[in-house]
Amino acid sequence: MPRARANGIEIEYDAFGRSDDPTLLLVMGFGAQMILWREDFCEMLAARGLRVVRFDNRDVGLSTKLDHLAAPSLAEMGGAIGRGVAPAAPYLLSDMAADAVGLLDALGAAAGHVVGASMGGMIAQTIAIEHPTRVRTLVSIMSTTGAPDLPPPRPEAVAALLAPVATEREAAVERGLAMSRALGSPGYPFDPTDERALIERTFDRGVYPAGVARQLAAVLAAGSRREKLASVRAPTLVVHGAADPIIPVECGRDTASAIPGARLLEIEGMGHDLPRALWPTIVDAIAKHAAVA
Repeated sequence: MPRARANGIEIEYDAFGRSDDPTLLLVMGFGAQMILWREDFCEMLAARGLRVVRFDNRDVGLSTKLDHLAAPSLAEMGGAIGRGVAPAAPYLLSDMAADAVGLLDALGAAAGHVVGASMGGMIAQTIAIEHPTRVRTLVSIMSTTGAPDLPPPRPEAVAALLAPVATEREAAVERGLAMSRALGSPGYPFDPTDERALIERTFDRGVYPAGVARQLAAVLAAGSRREKLASVRAPTLVVHGAADPIIPVECGRDTASAIPGARLLEIEGMGHDLPRALWPTIVDAIAKHAAVA
């Protein structure tokens, strides 16, 4: 896969479709590699006339690891939150947004359709807030404004998400399967064979616990974007699962209400993942939304 120099780091990315089609940038979530945007999903979007680009965020996968930065512990972050202050973060979502904009620069794209999932949705929102001319349309999937008055995640989902990162392959696979079951969509079948293959591939590309901790600090330090989202003028689609256990559906509703003119697609039975059975629905929604620009 190709690499690009962006915002002072190296970004590993992959592209699908014709290079002269409009660019659609896929931003993945917390601790997740770009391969969670499955190849078939990307090809379905590319078939709708889009140049689809997925990439590894900083500190995961094959993009630059920021080894020179300290990795905050869960205890440190939890202590700060308990005191009512934002935890110290080695970098911010604004820095990760600047990485994505730098990738657009490297690709020669003046602007792109920006689609983010979970933390990727937070990054996509930040791009739309801080770099508005670079966003043709915005799609925020299973994400949030970060407002403190929103419902919290389910404790069992938090426990699964924050379970210690395993560094041995089989243990990492079992941890990943447990997390997928805890966060996944109750209304759609879980395929353990397919999920295992994805988790094994993720492990083989590289596990980096320090980077996961730094990304978590960036999320926790971000605060609320609710007021700033009122400035977003990019046509916006919000997609959220009604059964999301980690970012409750109220967070998606709040995102849609915060952005002027945003549309909300709320999907029954969808949790905090992108089940294969929903790909046609989600791809169609993204492609039709991009067409408005």
